[in-house]
Amino acid sequence: MRLIKTEDAVGSVLCHDITQIIKGVTKDAVFRKGHIVAEEDIPVLLSVGKEHLYIWDNDETMLHENEAAEILCSICLNDNMKRSRVKEGKIELTAECSGLFKIRRDKLKAINSLGQMMIASRHGDTAVRAGDKLLGTRIIPLVIPMDSMDKAKEAAGGEPIFSLLPFTLKKAGIVTTGNEVYRGRIADTFTPVIIQKLKDYNAEVTGHITLPDEPERITKAIIELIENGAELVCCTGGMSVDPDDQTPLAIKNTGAHIVSYGAPVLPGAMFLLAYCEYGGRTVPIVGLPGCVMYAERTIFDLILPRLMAEDPVTPEDLASLGEGGLCLSCPVCTFPNCGFGKGV
Repeated sequence: MRLIKTEDAVGSVLCHDITQIIKGVTKDAVFRKGHIVAEEDIPVLLSVGKEHLYIWDNDETMLHENEAAEILCSICLNDNMKRSRVKEGKIELTAECSGLFKIRRDKLKAINSLGQMMIASRHGDTAVRAGDKLLGTRIIPLVIPMDSMDKAKEAAGGEPIFSLLPFTLKKAGIVTTGNEVYRGRIADTFTPVIIQKLKDYNAEVTGHITLPDEPERITKAIIELIENGAELVCCTGGMSVDPDDQTPLAIKNTGAHIVSYGAPVLPGAMFLLAYCEYGGRTVPIVGLPGCVMYAERTIFDLILPRLMAEDPVTPEDLASLGEGGLCLSCPVCTFPNCGFGKGV
């Protein structure tokens, strides 16, 4: 790449797009990368403020921004993603289906630490819908050494650093607990909330059982729902440390592995997550505290997308939610376009 005067550029090959910006009229390239400058192009180039031009000199050790952008895109692109065409060293990826967006964060940081290139994405472990923008990439200079892109590929570790896991769970069971609900003293306002949240992921409730605070019966109901095909079981109520609240014990007695009882999220500190192995299936069981019934957003909104995409949640994952785990209860809720649950 060489810098020359525009008047001397006839016959030269442009190595980048030349953009014309007229406020309220246009913002587009008047000449594209690879264009061979003709005599009649000179006045046009001068009119858009280009008194000097970068022209392409072939150098086998360097890559043009668009060629390098294709390499950077290959590091990012994975199944269920659609890419844009390359323009000025930039490529964007969008979701082709609804699912859970995942990031290999250490790899992303490693590539962005190399310099001369960048990848900016939305937060990982969040739900996206078909057509949502996932990330954008750009090569910073007009040309970049080939070995810089080799370092990027090495940093990625041989596989895409992003993935989009489709939501797959479709059948859910609900166990509603509480003497007051079971005996008809108050209306069940909890179950409709859970049903609606599941509908957001195109899942349906295939079984619903209401019981008093009797752990043996709750345990039996959970197992019954799983035996009948439930891929997720949600237990509502009975999650505090009050003597009458027996749901955590009931979940434990199913033989499920308890990932955590309690999480650093408000609302949602008394959340419980367990996994039950049954007939070759791994079925998540969640114990939902009362805040899920009345708060706009809670820990359930952070964890549910991962459960629906069958993405295992670990104790470390839950512990990492502490930074960003405080919902600010904004007058107008903009979740997920806010900081709730996005500490990493």
